[in-house]
Amino acid sequence: MMKSRATRASAAAIAAAAAVAIGYSGYRLFRFGLDPHMRESMIARVISGGVEASDEAVSPADADFEHRAKAWFLGARRSIEHLADDGQRLFGWRIDAACDEQPTHDYAIVCHGYSSAPEHMARYVYHFFERNMSVLAPAARAHERNSDTGFIQMGWRDSLDLLGWIQDICRRDHRARIILFGLSMGAAEVMMASGLELPENVRLIIEDCGYTSVWDEFFFQFKRMFKMPAFPVLYAADAICRLRAGFTLGEASSLERLAHARIPMLFIHGTRDTFVPFSMLDEVFDACASPVKRKLAINGAGHARSASTDPERYWGTIDAFIDDNL
Repeated sequence: MMKSRATRASAAAIAAAAAVAIGYSGYRLFRFGLDPHMRESMIARVISGGVEASDEAVSPADADFEHRAKAWFLGARRSIEHLADDGQRLFGWRIDAACDEQPTHDYAIVCHGYSSAPEHMARYVYHFFERNMSVLAPAARAHERNSDTGFIQMGWRDSLDLLGWIQDICRRDHRARIILFGLSMGAAEVMMASGLELPENVRLIIEDCGYTSVWDEFFFQFKRMFKMPAFPVLYAADAICRLRAGFTLGEASSLERLAHARIPMLFIHGTRDTFVPFSMLDEVFDACASPVKRKLAINGAGHARSASTDPERYWGTIDAFIDDNL
């Protein structure tokens, strides 16, 4: 009898210790992925150069173009801010179209990726500016000047902020024609926005290498980086995410929002993407309920490198899609 009780007590102690270990591991994983202030976090490693943000080397010519585009962006940008519906003050940058005669009513909102910043979207901003569009480049929560706004949202809460930025434009210009463009996490953001009640001013959405859901992306990266099964640590991280960040990795889904999309959408992905799997291109495309949609696969392009891998096909497809649907 005493031995049985001792055995049960020992088993209970082991189970409790295991639960604590799993919970702590989940907490560390949550902070690793979504806490910008954790010294060993993923975003800190990317910013410090410890981890490459893309899986493809940059050519000297492309690096030079990126440098020139960034210098132009830094010189042309003007600060703008938005008061979110939760009272959070958010910052971004705007570049007004160069209109010598009549003002333009065309706008592009350009959304950056994980660990990135608006200035890293300079090549995209410049292209839309060259189309005589005014461009807004907001910083996502927990990024750039919004670094003190809590945890990284992976596009989920950011999609509601994006709706707020859109409404700000529409209040200033009732004739606005708006396109949404996003890269990587920014692509997930615009896809998650696609199923919201968007004003008619939003004419089309372009996403480049976005993921199906935050759960799917974390699941993929967890196996890729740590060579471990998702259960139980990722499940523990998901529970902690709900408690600390206010959402679960599963509910932050591009697929579910795309099921309610109604405006034209263009989906782009590089075939050599090893950060956000190329297979996700077909998944998000098939999930999209919009009657007007198109997808573009850029052969040989790594993560977020489609524009530099085949710029003629990339921008030609985007420009044609805008011309047809704006």
